[in-house]
Amino acid sequence: MKAWGGRFQKATASQMDDFHSSIHFDCRLAEEDIRGSIAHARMLGNTGIISQQEAETISAGLQKILDRVASGQIVWDPGAEDIHMNVEKLLVQEIGVLGNKLHTARSRNDQVALDARVYLRKEITVIQRLLTELFQALLTIAEREKETILPGYTHLQRAQPVLLGHHLLAYFEMFRRDYGRLQDCLKRTAVLPLGAGALAGTGFPIDRQQVALELGFDQVAVNSLDAVSDRDFVAEFIFVASMMMMHLSRFCEELVLWSSMEFGFVEMDDAYSTGSSIMPQKKNPDVAELVRGKTGRVYGSLMAILTVMKGLPLAYNKDMQEDKEALFDAVDTIKGSLQIFILMLETVVFKRDRMLNATKDGYLNATDLADYLAVKGMPFRMAHEAVGKLVRDCISQGKRLEELTIEEFKAASDLIEEDVYETLDMKNVVKARSSYGGTAFEQVALQLEAAKSWVDSVK
Repeated sequence: MKAWGGRFQKATASQMDDFHSSIHFDCRLAEEDIRGSIAHARMLGNTGIISQQEAETISAGLQKILDRVASGQIVWDPGAEDIHMNVEKLLVQEIGVLGNKLHTARSRNDQVALDARVYLRKEITVIQRLLTELFQALLTIAEREKETILPGYTHLQRAQPVLLGHHLLAYFEMFRRDYGRLQDCLKRTAVLPLGAGALAGTGFPIDRQQVALELGFDQVAVNSLDAVSDRDFVAEFIFVASMMMMHLSRFCEELVLWSSMEFGFVEMDDAYSTGSSIMPQKKNPDVAELVRGKTGRVYGSLMAILTVMKGLPLAYNKDMQEDKEALFDAVDTIKGSLQIFILMLETVVFKRDRMLNATKDGYLNATDLADYLAVKGMPFRMAHEAVGKLVRDCISQGKRLEELTIEEFKAASDLIEEDVYETLDMKNVVKARSSYGGTAFEQVALQLEAAKSWVDSVK
C-alpha cells in the first residue's frame, strides 16, 4: 500500500505508477534528502517531539543509508514513487517501525523544496569555482596578448583597432557579472522551507532555526504557503545559467569565425577539433560549435520552468515535479560547457601578425583622422564629412589613408600637417584611446591589475 493510501479503495493503475513516479530522476537528490532528514530527526529529538534515543537511532539509520548511496549499493524502487518515500522505506527496513516517525511535522511538499535548495546551493558553488578557473584562463591569455592589436568590429565590419587583451577582458566582465548573479541567486536559495508542512505549517513545537543552522541556511521562510508553492529560485538559477551560456556562445561564435580561413586569427588545437568524414583537409571547431548549440538546451529549460509555474494556484501542485529535470539539465549543461570551454581556450593559438595585418585594411584609423581635425579646430561633423570623402577617394584609388601624400591631405584641409602620419599609425591609434576603460595600452594594464585583484578576492 502507498504511504498515502489509507483513504483509497483501489490501487493505482500501473500506467499511473509509471507516469507519476519521479524516482528515476529525483534519485539525484538522495544525499540532500538524507542530510535534510538527519537534521529534521535531530530537531525532533531536541524539541521532545520524539525521544533523543529515537532521534539518534533514526539519524544513525539514515547515515547508513547515505553510506550505501555513496557506495552505489542502493537499488531504487519505482513503486515507492520518489526519493523521499524510497529513503523512508529503506529506513524502515534498516531500523524497523521507528522509521515511520521520521515524517512527523513535515510534508513531502516542504521536504522536496528543501532538497532542491540544498542541491542548488551546492551546484552554484561548483559553478562559481569553474567560473574562477575561466577567469584565470582569460587573465593569463589577456596578459600574454596585452599588446596584440586586432580589428574591433561593429556590425561584423572592421571598425577600430583594439588590443586582444582588451577584447578578452570584455568577456571577463560578462562572466564577472554572471558570477555576481550566481551570488545573488545563492542568497535567495539559502532560505529554509522545512517546517512549512504541506502548506499551513505544523502544530508540533518544531525549531526551524536549529534545522537552518545545521544545514547552513541563512534565513527561514516566513510564509508557509510561499515556502512550498514557488520555484522562483530554480527559475532564477536557470536564467543565470542562460546568461552564462549566452556569453559562452558569443565567445564561441567569435572563435568559430576567427578560426576560418577568411579570418585566420586563431588556430584551434587538434585535441579540441574534429575532421570531416569525406573532406580530408577539414579541421572543424566542434567544441566551440557544440557549446554554442547547447545554449538552446538551457534556454529551453528556462522556458519549461516558467511555463510550468505560470498558472499554478497556491500552494503545491504536482506540476512542480517537472522543475527538477529542467534544473538538473541546466546544471549539467553549464558545468560541462564551462569545463570543456576552459580546456579548449587554454590551447588556442592567437595569430598576432594576421590580426595586425587585418587592421591595415578597412580604414580603421579614419576616426582618428577626424579627431585630428577636430583637435585642430574643425567642427567634428565637418571633419567627419571631410574624412569620409578622403576614404571614398582612397577606395577608388586602392589606397590606405596613410598612403596619401601630404598634398592630397591638404587638398582636403589645410589643417593637416606632416604629423598626420604619426596619428594614423595603428599603434598610436590604439594608444590614443586612453579614456577610462578604453583600449590604450596603459588602460588595459590597469584593467588587468584590477581584474586580478578581484579574482583574488573571490577565490
